[in-house]
Amino acid sequence: MPNESISHSRASGLVDVLDRVLDKGLVIAGDIKISIAEVELLTIRIRLMVCSIDKAEQVGLDWWRHDRHFTKGSDELVNENEQLKDRIRLLERQLEAVPGTAQRAPRLRAKRHDRR
Repeated sequence: MPNESISHSRASGLVDVLDRVLDKGLVIAGDIKISIAEVELLTIRIRLMVCSIDKAEQVGLDWWRHDRHFTKGSDELVNENEQLKDRIRLLERQLEAVPGTAQRAPRLRAKRHDRR
């Protein structure tokens, strides 16, 4: 029984820490510089911020609102993709209609489908 109370207190302690980090935010920053004979060769700047979405918006971080992978603008990409697929089908039909290529066209189409 004592082990259960210890693990329960650790779990609640972890929850409290996570709640505080997400509520207040946590920033870790660091720079790594590599130099030889006082000539800087490489600089790596590391910035990490851990917080809730609400807190990120409060401090002006809302990149996900403008990222094309996370916004409704991705519908345009889906439409463009469908248009390109239709164009490929049309070109395949045209290729099949050209004399001497009717036997090759199905093989080309099968190769394209295998790549998916």
